[in-house]
Amino acid sequence: MLELYLYSTLAIFIFMVSVFLLAQKKKDNSIVDIAWGFGFVIIAWVSLLYTQENSIRELLVVTLVTLWGVRLGSFLWYRSIGRGEDFRYANFRKNWGKNAVRIAFFRVFMLQGAFMLLIAYPIIRVHASEGPGVDFFLIAGTLIWLVGFFFQVVGDTQLDKFKKNKTHKDQILTTGVWRYTRHPNYFGEAAMWWGIFVIVLPVELGWTAVFSALFINFMLLKVSGVPFLDERFKDNENYQQYKRETNNFVPWFPKKS
Repeated sequence: MLELYLYSTLAIFIFMVSVFLLAQKKKDNSIVDIAWGFGFVIIAWVSLLYTQENSIRELLVVTLVTLWGVRLGSFLWYRSIGRGEDFRYANFRKNWGKNAVRIAFFRVFMLQGAFMLLIAYPIIRVHASEGPGVDFFLIAGTLIWLVGFFFQVVGDTQLDKFKKNKTHKDQILTTGVWRYTRHPNYFGEAAMWWGIFVIVLPVELGWTAVFSALFINFMLLKVSGVPFLDERFKDNENYQQYKRETNNFVPWFPKKS
C-alpha cells in the first residue's frame, strides 16, 4: 500500500504543478477548484492500474469516484466560463501582494494536493487487500453515495439555473433541495465520502478510512465550505431569515419562523 501511495503522491504532485502553471498563465487561481474532482479521478485510476486483479468493490469505488470527479470538475469548468477569478482567490491574491505566486503555490495548490491524498485514503485502502463480494456494506454504501450524488447534482443545477436569471440578483434560493438544507451540494459531497467509507469498511483495516469522511466533513463545515458563504452573506437580511428557517447541513423540513 505504501508503494501505491507513493505513486499516487507523484501523480498528484505532477498534476497540481501543471494546474498551478496554467493558473499563473491565466492569472486565475480558482482553476484549482476545477482540478479538485479530477485529482481524485487520477488517484482512483492510478490505484486501479497498479493493482493487477480487481474485485467488484475496487471497481465500484473507482467508478463512483470517476463519476463524481468528472461531473464536478466539468460543472465547475462550465460555470467558470467568462466569470474570471473567484472572489475568494481574488481576495487572497490582493492580501498576499507581491508574494502571491509563491504563497499560492504552497497554500493553495500543494495544500489542496495534500488534502486530496488524505481524503483519497479509502480509494487506496480498498486496493490493499481483497474484501468480500457483494454484501450489505457494498449495497448500503452505494445507496448512501447515490443520495449524496443526488443532492450535489440537483443542488448545483438548481443554483446555476437560479443565478442565470437576472431577476434573481441579490436574492437567495430557497426552493427545491435548497428548501431543506442551506448547503445541499456540500452535504452531498460529504455523504458520498461516507458512502465510500461504508463500501470500504469490510476490507482489512477498512475502518481506518473513517478519518477521510470525518476530514471532509470538517473541511466543509468549518474551513472551506459553509463558513465562506455564511461570511459572504452575513449582512444579507434575506439570507439571515433563510438561515433561521433552514437546516445548515443535513436536510430536514424547514423550521417555522
